[in-house]
Amino acid sequence: MTSAVRRRWSLPRYFAVVSVLAMAALGVALVWVTSSVMTTQALRDGTTMATAVSSYATATVPADAFAVTGALTGEQADAVERSIAGFGDRLVEVRLWSADGVLLFSSVERGSTGFPDGERLDRVMASGNPDARVQVDVSGERTTAGATERDVLDVYTPVQVADTAGLLDAGSTLAPDDVVGAAEILLDHTASSAALAEAVRTVTLVTAGGLVALFLLLFRTVMTTSRRLQSTALENARLALLDSLTGLPNRRLLADRMRRAILDAGRDETRVGLMLLDIDRFKDINDSLGHDRGDELLEQVAARLRNALRHEDVVARLGGDEFAILLPDVRSVANAERLAHRVRHLFVPPFTLGEIPLHVDTSVGVACLPDHADDASSLMRTADIAMYAAKNHRKGVAVYSPDEDDSSPARLVLLGDLHRALAPEPGAAPELVMHYQPKVALSTGRTVGFEALMRWRHPTRGLIAPTVFVPLAEQSGLIHDITRFALTECVTQLARWRAEGHDVPVAVNLSAHDVTTSQVVELIESLLADHAVPAALLDVEITETALVADRSRVVPVLERLGELGVRVAIDDFGIGNTSISQLRDLPVDELKIDRLFVSDLREGGRDGAEVVVQAMVDLAHSFGLRVVAEGVEDEYIAGILRGLGVDHAQGFLYSEAVPARQVPQLRASLGERHPRHTGSSRASATAGAVPTRGVEAATGTDRPSGP
Repeated sequence: MTSAVRRRWSLPRYFAVVSVLAMAALGVALVWVTSSVMTTQALRDGTTMATAVSSYATATVPADAFAVTGALTGEQADAVERSIAGFGDRLVEVRLWSADGVLLFSSVERGSTGFPDGERLDRVMASGNPDARVQVDVSGERTTAGATERDVLDVYTPVQVADTAGLLDAGSTLAPDDVVGAAEILLDHTASSAALAEAVRTVTLVTAGGLVALFLLLFRTVMTTSRRLQSTALENARLALLDSLTGLPNRRLLADRMRRAILDAGRDETRVGLMLLDIDRFKDINDSLGHDRGDELLEQVAARLRNALRHEDVVARLGGDEFAILLPDVRSVANAERLAHRVRHLFVPPFTLGEIPLHVDTSVGVACLPDHADDASSLMRTADIAMYAAKNHRKGVAVYSPDEDDSSPARLVLLGDLHRALAPEPGAAPELVMHYQPKVALSTGRTVGFEALMRWRHPTRGLIAPTVFVPLAEQSGLIHDITRFALTECVTQLARWRAEGHDVPVAVNLSAHDVTTSQVVELIESLLADHAVPAALLDVEITETALVADRSRVVPVLERLGELGVRVAIDDFGIGNTSISQLRDLPVDELKIDRLFVSDLREGGRDGAEVVVQAMVDLAHSFGLRVVAEGVEDEYIAGILRGLGVDHAQGFLYSEAVPARQVPQLRASLGERHPRHTGSSRASATAGAVPTRGVEAATGTDRPSGP
């Protein structure tokens, strides 16, 4: 039995078990109550008759006869028998007992002897309400008359003075209400017992039949209701997962299938493909032919897509005129692209809307996991970017390319958020902040500077890495605003530290777009003057690739910065194409070895890595430049760099980037000292002395050693 069938029967089965138990308990209770009521009534009727017999039997017996030991006289016994003769066959026997338990009279045999039920006789003789002294043998007694067995109801009733002939001696102390003895009346209870048993059987059958009928009715009602609820639930679930117009899976079901496909692909090491497509100029079709025709076109498109693809492929409608095709197992990106062209070919035959043949085109975007994404969300995003690239460039079919990623709607939203972060509303919490990572002298282990890293804490998306928003700012032109923000924040912080008695220099990592014009020099000069911060406390960094790309425009800017007293460092050295002659003539003070070369120094790293780093160090020192190694993660690498003559290092070995408020404590913990800025940095580096302190602030991409 399938799980769906088991779920379908769980409610009726539960109801059946509970209702059967409940009705069985109800039936037993009804029969028991009815039997108890009828039994009590039968005993009450028998007791009433026994009381009447007792009254007749003792009416002619003198009260003092119960006080003497012995039997009644013949005349008294005859009088008793005559008084009870009219009660018929139901009367089995009448016995009169004295207070001492002596049998005074028995209607069955004259002169018989016997013993009463002592416990019941004592209760009958007890003082109190005489009506409460009547004792009934509820279980009855069994007696045999010939071959017939009868049920006998045995009733003890009190005999009071007032119930007798009342002939007392003149000196008697008895009062009319005093009990002088007991009358035991035995009645034939066979008919009553039989009637009672028959009534109980009848009640049992009627109750059982009624409850069974009620159960069947309720069970049928529950089954019918359950089926309706299940049918409604299944229909609601279907509608929740399927597009109401085309019957295709909707976005929710596609996301579930995509999640499963990605899990399977991760387990089997296969590839998952996704195609997104929409109908070109669909809005014009809606506007000219009406929404009914537009819906008809969507239904026909859905039918063609559904009938043309593999059984395991999933075709879904995401909304409007946008469709998605999930390829759970595709061999390569090229195969996915070929399938996309085949899908686009489905639109070549015209669609017939009413009597109008309509030629429709489509744009298809293709993305694959793990080639272009690593999860379902990014796979959808990259396919969306590819679709817009196909539409914008009129390619028809486009495979995701990072070069086209700037056309993503998500990036446009992010760009708008970046605008807001750069100009927050009054009172709003800042989203862009600067953090600082220390730079340590390898020879002494003391802090000689910091590198500040920009952080963007988005209110809804959380922490966004600079590798995401800095390229976006460069493409959109916002990089100049980013640089202005970073310079302003760092110079303001320098002034704040100076007011607290700390001279903490800051270096700003400038983009290639910043160092091609003199505006950045004017900005720095203005900020230093406004905040009364010495230029020696500010360093700037530019990447080697930015320097080589437009040397003729960059070098004059660097020379002007040097004239101001701002030191310049070449960042990420080793990955560009700077020649020895270019390096000799550049107005720079520091060279930062890219972390790629530093990581090669680890145990088991690339052969010859030490030789390459040694060559960089020797070259830099020959030109009077300091050497800084980035991405130092452990003491092993730090020891190698120290042996190679590297001046400074930074990385997780010393600290992650921290907020500005933690910088004083971090400096103290790393052993801060306060040397004066004397002489040129080139000279100090060449002489082997500890170089002048410098704190670097990066506005560009985050360092891998950062958090």
